[in-house]
Amino acid sequence: MEKEHIRIAGKNIAVYDTKEGDEFAIVLHGWGANVESVMPIVNCLKDKFRVIAYDSYGHGGSDEPDSVIGGAEYAALLEAIFAHYGIARAHCIGHSFGGKTLTEFAATRPERVDKLVLIDASGVLPKRKASYYYKVYSFKLLRFLYEKLFFWQDRETVLEKFYRKFGSDDYQAAQGIMRKVFVKVVNESTESFFPAISAPTLLIWGEDDDATPLYMARVFEEKIPEAGLAVLPGGHYSYLDAYGQFCAVLDAFFKE
Repeated sequence: MEKEHIRIAGKNIAVYDTKEGDEFAIVLHGWGANVESVMPIVNCLKDKFRVIAYDSYGHGGSDEPDSVIGGAEYAALLEAIFAHYGIARAHCIGHSFGGKTLTEFAATRPERVDKLVLIDASGVLPKRKASYYYKVYSFKLLRFLYEKLFFWQDRETVLEKFYRKFGSDDYQAAQGIMRKVFVKVVNESTESFFPAISAPTLLIWGEDDDATPLYMARVFEEKIPEAGLAVLPGGHYSYLDAYGQFCAVLDAFFKE
């Protein structure tokens, strides 16, 4: 596959376009991923639609933002993709963080979205148990002690070493400004947007998803007016774990 680069708000954005079909479908990848990670989804759709998939800001072949951005800016990037290709309305499909972006986009720009597919989407903040807060405060205490231990070094350098050693996998994978973007977006909930989504919505979830557990899917299903849920065997990448079933469910939804 070959991606092309387009200019959006002064930034290079890497895009894959199948270039054939009268109806558009736009596919969004998850956090820390890229177009290549959602090509199986593109392949499920390309015989029905002209499919466009793109690398979001700071991912794959796309430029990083100049400042710390959040969900609103990622939704605005999708709006700019619509404008660039002259798309009035499209089917929208998103995995994980891509699905989170789509919940804000579909709620605030309903005229743009025909059918909506959310796959193991984020956007519902996890339930917090006492053990979570214990870990948070322990982490903050460890960071404080780490700073004191290396008091003679520059604070930014010390914190960089600390997070590289003790930070989450996603945090460690991010660099520079994208680490701050990650912290911002991971703490944003889009649950308040759910009731405003008017598009027919298919939720596809892995029954053993440990990143966005199945109970989160129930929140999406309850609060999005026209939502239905399909649970597949597998984890957070349910479209890979049960690819044949995934494509069959997707095909049935778009035939309705």
